[in-house]
Amino acid sequence: MSYIFTKLFGYLRLMRPANILTAITDVMAGIAISGFLLAGFGDTQSVLQFLCLVFATIGLYGGGVVFNDVFDATLDRIERPERPIPSGVISRTEAIVLGVYLLVLGVIGAFSVGELQGIIALCIAIAALVYNKWGKHHTQLGPLNMGLCRGLNLLLGMSILPESLLRHGWFALVPVLYIAAITMISRDEVHGGKKGPLKMAAAGYAIVCIVILVQGWLHGKLPEVALFLAVFLYLIMRPLLTAIKDPAGPNIGRAVKGGIIGLIAMNAAWAAAFATFPFALAVLCLLPLSILLSRAFAVT
Repeated sequence: MSYIFTKLFGYLRLMRPANILTAITDVMAGIAISGFLLAGFGDTQSVLQFLCLVFATIGLYGGGVVFNDVFDATLDRIERPERPIPSGVISRTEAIVLGVYLLVLGVIGAFSVGELQGIIALCIAIAALVYNKWGKHHTQLGPLNMGLCRGLNLLLGMSILPESLLRHGWFALVPVLYIAAITMISRDEVHGGKKGPLKMAAAGYAIVCIVILVQGWLHGKLPEVALFLAVFLYLIMRPLLTAIKDPAGPNIGRAVKGGIIGLIAMNAAWAAAFATFPFALAVLCLLPLSILLSRAFAVT
């Protein structure tokens, strides 16, 4: 029994459950932006479409982070020997099987909604694999590659109403910028770094907030959006300012973790701008669970 538990826990560690919740909120934010929720969940078909896209992003994100550990297995033996693969809890072959299964599940889940959704899911899977194998080793392209995965994830949610992509598709640039900023500083979380990249990340965060605030103002929901952005800023800026003051590895690691978990509050702000307050609150309700899971499972 203990062997089975150890294996299952190891698989969960590879999948990073706290992060998967942030991916779910990407899709929820995209669905809100599309206008799909204006009519509510009027029938079983709309509920199934929603659930299929949620399951799709679980598979895509889970598979992506599993392959992150697969490709980093050699380096992790030196820098992070406690991780499932270098510690021997999960073999590299077992991890590859899990990663492939999750990615295929994600793509199939998206295709069950429609061809466009399936194509976007395929692009996410390819972008994740390209980042894990090659992108992360490029100083400039790597962060953009990682940001692209999140931007496509937002588009996956928006694609529930394909026509919304023409009107609001450019919003995907916001998570691209945001995740690129986080990815840029994450490279220093092991050995520490300099203040410059951290300050650039702060500037990127400011642009993200401005874009969302403008959308809240345009839709007459500025107070609601500001409320969720306040939570977002608290989550991301407190550890970031500490890291700017002292850019040691552990401080940068906490800034990266805060940035990833903070995605839930950012997506709640998107939902507040384009959908009802209760739906935005439902998005934010995933935050406490993500924080709890981040204490048991690694985020970075």
